[in-house]
Amino acid sequence: MTARIIGTGSCLPIKEVSNFDLEKIMDTTDEWIKSRTGIEKRHIAVEETTTSMAIEAAKRALENAGVGAEELDLIVVGTVSADRHFPSTACEIQSTLGADKAVAFDINAACSGFLFGLSIANAYFASGCFKKALVIGAETLSKMMDWNDRSTCVLFGDGAGAAIVEAADTGIVSMVQGSDGARGGVLSCYNRPVNNPFVTNDTALDYTSMTGQEVYKFAVRTVPEAILKVLKEGNVNPDEVKYFVLHQANIRIIEAVAKRLNQPMEKFPTNLQKCGNISAASVPILLDEVNRIGMINKGDKVVLAGFGAGLTWGAALLDW
Repeated sequence: MTARIIGTGSCLPIKEVSNFDLEKIMDTTDEWIKSRTGIEKRHIAVEETTTSMAIEAAKRALENAGVGAEELDLIVVGTVSADRHFPSTACEIQSTLGADKAVAFDINAACSGFLFGLSIANAYFASGCFKKALVIGAETLSKMMDWNDRSTCVLFGDGAGAAIVEAADTGIVSMVQGSDGARGGVLSCYNRPVNNPFVTNDTALDYTSMTGQEVYKFAVRTVPEAILKVLKEGNVNPDEVKYFVLHQANIRIIEAVAKRLNQPMEKFPTNLQKCGNISAASVPILLDEVNRIGMINKGDKVVLAGFGAGLTWGAALLDW
């Protein structure tokens, strides 16, 4: 058995923040941001939380799939920005949805989180343990940004995406994953330091830091390699793929991947222009968009691919 996506959903915060809005609060310009990243605006949480957006995305995915929450066996949430250390976001979602029989937990694979969650569901299905799962990527990255760091904070947004997957004879054809912890320092955010009766440390919160050029070089090399590997394992030629749904970090990265695969940009849908980089939520939000407007149909071959902090990466070849 393999995992087949049967429904998708997403949720974005109401507040939209354009590059022009950012010009008013920091030393940047719309032209600088857009020319280097392709990003024009992003959604920023004001009243929403990681959990509330994940719940809304999950409800929409369940409705899209025609599945009741009580049918779920598994809930996996990929996030680096949970509202609490515990209980997990997944357990909070389980409670709200009434998915009483589901096993629920979070994972942290940064921007690859949804792909890693999908792989976990696929493995559970292959083992015969479970038959239906909810896989979510959800982030409130705006709370992890130093809004005085104009080179980093302008890249990110908030939101959640979800997919309902079930055990089936067709669906995921092949998957690849990878990690390179030795280079993890190029994209990082420290948690609170040890602070107890025996040691005193500054407990001020840390913010996301990124060496952009190193992340770019990692992405343009690793993502095409992962895609070619997953296609080879599935015995599929890149020309046979209808769409490549990639993590939405930077338009230049997506263009570089398309060039290395010798594929037209028309096969690489994007929403980073209006959403920015939403880490683990990026791929499922875009997937929900293309699904709901009818861009993909039963039997289409679709590739999902993500990369991010860790460093981590993953790709999946699907028969839709």
